[in-house]
Amino acid sequence: MKRNPELDKGKVHSTVEMVNYVQNAVVNTTILNKTTGSITATSLDIGRELKDETSAFDIYIQIIDGVATVTIDGKINMLKFGESIIIPAHAKHRITAKEQFKMITTIIKSGYEL
Repeated sequence: MKRNPELDKGKVHSTVEMVNYVQNAVVNTTILNKTTGSITATSLDIGRELKDETSAFDIYIQIIDGVATVTIDGKINMLKFGESIIIPAHAKHRITAKEQFKMITTIIKSGYEL
């Protein structure tokens, strides 16, 4: 059973409409999830954040709506619609919503020794 027919391969879908804003919440929708990596659409309501984390892999973040604050190893980056950043593997990072925003997160696991 398919969870979301709009994500069928070979069909057009709207990435921005894939994930909705929910008051006081962070919402994730998995676009693809493979052993070699994943792509996720995420919305954060104003005031929400993904607290300090690290990843064994590089993380590519692309803002598809609104403005996000992405802090990497203490350096603050403001990203707006259409902008992106790569969070290096093993870097401490935090993602904060000073206003609502949506992002696409891509993680590629191949090429790393686990």
